[in-house]
Amino acid sequence: MMAVRAVNGGSLFRSAASPPLLTFGCRFRQFSSLPFRRNSELGLRFPIFCCGNQFLGYGGGLSRSVHSIVDCVMEELTAWRSRRRIRATVKLTTSGELLEDKLVNQEIEKGLLLEFKKDSDRVLLGVAQRPDGKKNWMVYDQNGVTSSIKPQQITYIVPGVENFDHAEISKFLQKAQENLDPTLLEIAWVELLEKNASVTAEELAEMIFGSSEPLESYCAHLLLSKDEVYFTVLATKGSRTIYGPRPTGQVEELLHKKLAKDASEKELQDFVQLLVSAKAKAALAKPSKSSWMMDEKILYKIESLEAYAIDACKSDEQRKTAGMILKAMGLTKTASSALNLLINIGYFPVHVNLDLLKLNILTDHSDEIIAAAESLLSDSSDSDEMNREDLTHLKVYAIDVDEADELDDALSATKLQDGRMKIWIHVADPTRYVEPGSMVDREALRRGTSVFLPTGTYPMFPEKLAMEGMSLKQGELCNAVSVSVILHSDGSIAEYSVQNSIIKPTYMLTYESATELLHLNLEEEAELKILSEAAALRLKWRRQQGAIDTSTLEARIKVVNPEDLEPSINLYVENQADPAMRLVSEMMILCGEVVATFGSRNNIPLPYRGQPQSNIDVSAYSHLPEGPVRSSAIVRIMRAAEIDFRKPIRHGVLGLPGYVQFTSPIRRYLDLLAHYQVKAFLRGESPPFSAGQLEGMASIVNMQVRVVRKLSASSLRYWIIEFLRRQPREKKFRALILRFIKDRIAALLLVEASAWVSIGSQVGDEVEVQVEEAHPRDDVLYLKEVLRN
Repeated sequence: MMAVRAVNGGSLFRSAASPPLLTFGCRFRQFSSLPFRRNSELGLRFPIFCCGNQFLGYGGGLSRSVHSIVDCVMEELTAWRSRRRIRATVKLTTSGELLEDKLVNQEIEKGLLLEFKKDSDRVLLGVAQRPDGKKNWMVYDQNGVTSSIKPQQITYIVPGVENFDHAEISKFLQKAQENLDPTLLEIAWVELLEKNASVTAEELAEMIFGSSEPLESYCAHLLLSKDEVYFTVLATKGSRTIYGPRPTGQVEELLHKKLAKDASEKELQDFVQLLVSAKAKAALAKPSKSSWMMDEKILYKIESLEAYAIDACKSDEQRKTAGMILKAMGLTKTASSALNLLINIGYFPVHVNLDLLKLNILTDHSDEIIAAAESLLSDSSDSDEMNREDLTHLKVYAIDVDEADELDDALSATKLQDGRMKIWIHVADPTRYVEPGSMVDREALRRGTSVFLPTGTYPMFPEKLAMEGMSLKQGELCNAVSVSVILHSDGSIAEYSVQNSIIKPTYMLTYESATELLHLNLEEEAELKILSEAAALRLKWRRQQGAIDTSTLEARIKVVNPEDLEPSINLYVENQADPAMRLVSEMMILCGEVVATFGSRNNIPLPYRGQPQSNIDVSAYSHLPEGPVRSSAIVRIMRAAEIDFRKPIRHGVLGLPGYVQFTSPIRRYLDLLAHYQVKAFLRGESPPFSAGQLEGMASIVNMQVRVVRKLSASSLRYWIIEFLRRQPREKKFRALILRFIKDRIAALLLVEASAWVSIGSQVGDEVEVQVEEAHPRDDVLYLKEVLRN
């Protein structure tokens, strides 16, 4: 067995198996000037002894003489202990004595100096002033605050003190801190371990300071109460505590843990300094986000803060790490504190999209997926090449929003000799590149849809594949699936076909430019006029079948440089009743009806969409102004859409016997599934998926689509509120009253906001409002009506 003995912070080891001593002269240096060497394994320090002209220390080269030196030192140490015992008046309590003898509490009296727990994190020193009720006492603490404490809050009563001057508390504390040397506990630990004795703070003061005066006793109490290595609490009664030495093995283990803890705390402090430094720098001088990811340990701490900010900690350890960092920075342990810290160091931009992080939306594609996509692009083969109809002679219009990155669909039209209109809806053909079950297809399934936000787009397919391969491009030969329709004079379908094709888009138009062309009524753009006439005819026919008009006004936002402190915000209003938007919408609905009919006649499993209409009595809303007000009221009571994968079901809102979304296969995975099924039939093959398989995949996709819709709505609202926050306070906005929420608080078609409106205002009335408060991060928008004279 190894006995460990500490001397003035140093430790001596002596083995029971030591060889006989050699006669050897040894001089023991004074403790005050004795140099030490640290034992790297235990964290203890060993004195270096001088023998003749040579210094010997732990791990020294003169191993032949070490045991002689140790025994020589042991003799000196024995004599030193004797002198200390003569000087000390303390009587140690061994295991054979009763601990209760030491647990005699001192009565609280005015003027006593006592330590007490203020709360779970703070221990203060104060002077007892006067009783407060039967048991409590009023104390004046080191911070100059008088408060009432319970007896159980008292952790120590400094002995030998009467009528302590509270003005001296800070000075007393300062002196105590100056005298604290945790290494002194090693001396007492060895002594008490050898005797198997317990100790109180006062007895420890006698042992290590040679005195149990108030200051020395309090220093000993601080050493014992804060010690995590050498001593353990044996018993506590009130403010009295008795400690006992831990076993040697336990001390070794705790020392290892302490070293690890100290290293961890040092690591934390270094990280905190990095945060403080980054916070202090100007916006443009702050460290880049990538610089926080270069070191593994720093990255873990940053990720812990990020997870804390979005309430997505993966483990208790991650949550604890973030909490420790916030505490070390002097911040409250809240998600908003973590968020603001990450913004202040430049890791997050000011307008970071928290929902994008919280909802775990995939933004970038992996290198593996990108490589697979580029491999597909380099393959020039087309399995449908021999079966593609050449439609390059047609004038083709692609109409979409200004910021559209990928174009899924385009339109053509002509008038037949009998006066009937023939329409072509050309849809991009991504199955030219992607096969069901391939790596790129599985990734698209996982995403379910492209994500369109005011700050950018996150495509379902890798951008290069979507833009360069799949998307329709002006003036270039493009593979497509073309749905052609001949309409009866009433707008119903007379004939249709679905075929693989090659087209050459003529125009890429925004809705605004297409509307302008329609208004100009140019003779050379007769095809666009035919499309407009066909759209009007179709709308009339659908309404006769019970279709419900839900067109409204919608705000759209485009944010330029969203990571800037003040990014540019472009806001515009999209009117779904706009001629060009009506035209495109009707043609997409027509295409959906044709594909549903085609699938039904050929027994192709498809995602057939329907929407029950039985509970909607449109006449009940005829008193409301037509347009956004009436549409808003109807949409609020509409039932959710349903999907059948075996046969078409009626879509009451669209007024159709069946409907399949088919026109956005680059952006929506369910549209892509419909393409897989239809394309297989066109090749004379069996559909790749059964109705049951489609249903399983659709459940995955629809779950992701709901998440993306939630993200899109919250992102749009954030930037609309940010846009309004920047407007002058005196600026007025026009708004439509959509409905009353409570009393005179009305929902307004400004940004779907609410405000108090004056008595006499009715649903459908237009009012003027001003912004009172706008806080995008808190999703707060307060408007007030501007009363007219």
